[in-house]
Amino acid sequence: MEKAFPLSEEETLAPYAMTSAKSRGRRYPEPEHPYRSSFMRDRDRVIHSRAFRRLEYKTQVFVNHEGDHYRTRLTHSIEVSQIARTVARTLGLNTDLAECLSLAHDLGHTPFGHLGEDVLHGLMKNDGGFDHNRQSLRIVERIEERYPDFPGLNLTYETREGIAKHSGVFDPGACPEYAEFRADEQPPLEAQMIDIVDELAYNHHDVDDGLESRLIDLDELCGSVTLFAEAVAEAKRRTPSSSARRNPNGPDSSGAERHAWINVSLRRVIDRLVSDLIATTRGRIQASGIETLEDVRSADRPLVGLSDELAAANRQLKRFLNQRLYRHPRIEKTRDTYRQILTDLFTAYRENPALLPESQRRRGVEEGIVRLIADYIAGMTDRYALEEHRRLFGATTLESLKQS
Repeated sequence: MEKAFPLSEEETLAPYAMTSAKSRGRRYPEPEHPYRSSFMRDRDRVIHSRAFRRLEYKTQVFVNHEGDHYRTRLTHSIEVSQIARTVARTLGLNTDLAECLSLAHDLGHTPFGHLGEDVLHGLMKNDGGFDHNRQSLRIVERIEERYPDFPGLNLTYETREGIAKHSGVFDPGACPEYAEFRADEQPPLEAQMIDIVDELAYNHHDVDDGLESRLIDLDELCGSVTLFAEAVAEAKRRTPSSSARRNPNGPDSSGAERHAWINVSLRRVIDRLVSDLIATTRGRIQASGIETLEDVRSADRPLVGLSDELAAANRQLKRFLNQRLYRHPRIEKTRDTYRQILTDLFTAYRENPALLPESQRRRGVEEGIVRLIADYIAGMTDRYALEEHRRLFGATTLESLKQS
């Protein structure tokens, strides 16, 4: 089939960018599409997956029923993709691959945020453990069922490699899903950026949600995090209200002014971090003499990152969020309940696999019932896990959690 128009990746992207022509292809060969590149198709397959849609009801920090405006795993993934596209476009990289990896990076996350991952890892400690990066790879390679000719989504090697090497120490011997990817080879720059872009996105929006919920105090944030102290000070200088400037948290300061300061400050902080990421990465590429994709892969370290100054400032922000938001008593008080829900479900399915849907039990023949149970629970949304626990045990209800 003649293409509707020629793909121009080689003409428009930097010579060290990942292009469809340089791809190592798909596990199961398919004809090329007449007007969509390989990475455009990967992105579209991720977006149309069931796992992606379920991210709408998976916890980022606040569980779904706590409010309509808090981020979920879905909106987080979209925000990651926005930043990744900006960075990729500015550096001459492949925006389609960067967007695809951004949207796919959390497919394997459990219900109830990182707590769910920790619980499943503990329950699976004698059966290979649990890691959300590995689970994301399992989803796109095995669990999704959309095509009659192959399991999973049949994504390109580079997309799957980017998922496998998303964060943490990569060990190809840790599990069979990682076996085909080389530990001594850097992934393309589009994949290298996703971990730091992911971090910038969640730091940014977790501050926003924390301030919105009043679990984070604006004065305490400014007193602890230099990035925000500088940004808020600049926002206040631009605020016309002299009374609010004299006493920003007093009765003369309207909620609208506070909200405006927060919005302006958030924009300034994310712009500063993303601009630094672009400038630092460009400098490293030039200093390392990177000219081709092969140069990127053979480099002795990742090339995407923040400057020392901004990396330190970002770590300061992460510490603040860990201490003041993620461990806030309001967040902590429901953790034991959610931990018990997941443990109860896992135990019930293990003791009586007949409780699992028949379509799920069929898959257990290949890899064993324990991994099958982990797949099933990891795929649950927050609300489905609550409903399933109520169905099986009739003890913990969504209403009681709302009242806690």
